[in-house]
Amino acid sequence: MSDSESGAATKIGIISCSGEEIPEGTISRLATRRVLESLRPGNTVTLCLPLFLAGNEGERNFARTHPTITIDGCDKQCARWGTEKHGGPVSRALVVSDILGVEVAGCSRSSRSRGPADEEAVAVVAERIAADVDELLGEGATPEIDRASATDGAVCAS
Repeated sequence: MSDSESGAATKIGIISCSGEEIPEGTISRLATRRVLESLRPGNTVTLCLPLFLAGNEGERNFARTHPTITIDGCDKQCARWGTEKHGGPVSRALVVSDILGVEVAGCSRSSRSRGPADEEAVAVVAERIAADVDELLGEGATPEIDRASATDGAVCAS
């Protein structure tokens, strides 16, 4: 029996904040990359928020048929609200400013001028994302709709 037949999640989609005006947006993207590349590379894929919002059906179908975590920089939660509007409920919605609190004060808005505070912030957020991925995989998270009825063709999600 395959994972899709058993209902077990094989991949968790991560949709990161696109905001560049605050350090938390940069931290969101860097932490997501760390999870994808180092912490949970076999269990996660990224979904491109701009493509998702622009109507890319591959991105939207992935979010409809797989557990999804949004990582927003601030309490506006643009990634979460956009995902829920166009793809359905998310499995987890994390907000970097909630995770880090005042610890983000020494962080840079640009990934080019990162320092030790930025590295620590990225590590903390990445570990939190990885923990949520593990929880979802442990729960055998399944999407709201039947997997067999949807296609899996996300552009960024490979």
